[in-house]
This record gives sequence, structure tokens and C-alpha cells, in this order.
Amino acid sequence: MAEEIPVYLFTGFMDSGKTTLVQETLFENEFANGSKGLIIMCEDGEKEYDKQKLDSVNFKIVSIDSEEEFTEEKLNELNMQYLPEQVFIEYNGTWGIDKILEADLPKGWVIVQSLATVDSTTFDLYMNNMRAMMQEQVFQSDVVIFNRTDDDTDRGHLRRTIKNINRKAQIVYERKDGTIDERPEELPFDINQDVIELSDADYAIWYMDAMENYKKYDGKIVKFLGLVYNPSKLRKGVMVPGRFAMTCCIEDVQFIGFKCKYEKEDTIPHKSWINITAKIRVEFAKEYKGKGPVLYPIEIEPAEKPADELVYFS
Repeated sequence: MAEEIPVYLFTGFMDSGKTTLVQETLFENEFANGSKGLIIMCEDGEKEYDKQKLDSVNFKIVSIDSEEEFTEEKLNELNMQYLPEQVFIEYNGTWGIDKILEADLPKGWVIVQSLATVDSTTFDLYMNNMRAMMQEQVFQSDVVIFNRTDDDTDRGHLRRTIKNINRKAQIVYERKDGTIDERPEELPFDINQDVIELSDADYAIWYMDAMENYKKYDGKIVKFLGLVYNPSKLRKGVMVPGRFAMTCCIEDVQFIGFKCKYEKEDTIPHKSWINITAKIRVEFAKEYKGKGPVLYPIEIEPAEKPADELVYFS
């Protein structure tokens, strides 16, 4: 069996900080450990590699200048020429990400981590004008690094947008001076209230936080206006109150709800609107593929359909 050769994939648009991140990883975090490495650079940004420093950590660098040249044959050629023990690929932000994710990589090469760098100052501009390309950069990333942030950066907005595209991504905020911003993010509601009353504006933000940080909601009581998913095919004693949420356009609408255990669920019609007050218990649920927040109703009241049935992540 061939020995595994770890491949680290760096994505993001030009000048988003990919080269800086690669060099920080190698030189500041002592990542190389003397093993023979190869950097495959797929675009020329403003920041250049220090080839002498790369030599000092036993890394070589090669360029692939066009998407047409980025082929399985080319990668195999580089593998035979350099015999790397680890590979960093600085991918071109304008190339289709499927090309690398679906490629038959050289024998032993395994993508072990994908990192996306994003310039926080241009993120909204790219999302508004090049949304599909922007989503491609982050939808499979293990880590998304927002750089060039400051105290005025709306980290909550950035986080919610990414989490709606890629729920599993770890998100890091890097300040303009290169330090990591580790301040906790503020929520628009008070989780220490006896009853956490959620407005329509709060629901999507709460949903994302509760699914990601469910432990802090264990034992909490919440109240919100919800649309009930309760078709006949759903098993007895279970329903799903939630809301349809939209990120930025109608194509992004999806139903986001919580598993709810309720013995009288057959009295709650499918697609009916309710005001629900419920206690949260953290339990294993196959619907969540692990542990997550499960609602236990305290009070359910019929409600009128709101003027705007959608909720929003931003």
C-alpha cells in the first residue's frame, strides 16, 4: 500500500491572502518538519514566495499557469519529478473547484484539509456580483479564514452567510495586523432570560447558533412563531416546527426546523402556524446524525400566518 501523501488545498480569489497563509503555515508554525514538500501555485498574486526560505524547509515550488494545464497527467508528472511527502496547492480562484475535487490525484495523494481565505472587505461585493464563484471557494472548505477584519467588521453576518453555504466549516477572523480575533460573537437575543422570546428577525440566527452550539441551550426555554411540518408519514409523537429561511435570493429558500417530541402531535395540522413555548433538551437524534436540540412543548397556541413567511440569516 502506498504511503499517504497529505495534500492541503488553499482556495480563494486572488489577493485574498492564500500565499501569506501558506508561508505562515510553513515558516511560523514549523509545519514542514524537514519532510520533502511541494507547493503548486496556480496564480500569481501580489505576494511572492521567498524561495530561499522554502529551500530551508525542503520545499520546492512550481507554477501551473492555466486551467487547461492543470491535468491529472501534469500532477503525476510533478509527483514523479519531485517525489513530495506533502503537497500544498494554491488553487486559482477563477477555476472550477470540481476540477481538483474530482480529479484522480497521483497515487498516495489525499486532500486532508481544505482552507479558504476571504478578504472581509470585499466579501459582500463578491457575494452580490459573483455569488456562484464565491460559494465554490468555500462550500467544501474545512476552515474559512476572513482576513483584514477590524472592530467594525460584522462577524455575525460573515459567519451566518458562510454557515448557510457550508455548515461544517470552522471560521477564523484575522485582523489586519495578522492577529486572530477571538472575541465571542454577540447574539441579538438574551439566552439568560427565563424564556428566550425570539422574533422573526432572530429565528434564523438562533437556529444556526442552536444547531452549532446546542450544549449551551440544554434546559433553556424558548418561544417562537413557527410553521409546523407534520405530514402523515412522520412517526407518531414527533413534529417539526420551524420556518422557511432565505439568505439572499428566492433560490436559497430552505425549511429550517427542530425535532419536537409531542404526544398530541396528531392535533397539530401539517403546515399550520403556532406560537410554541418549549424546553430544549440535548439528545441524540438520527435526524441530526448525532446530538442536537430537541423541543419539548410547554405551551402551543394557534397563530396567524405572518405577513412575511420567510426569515433571514442576515
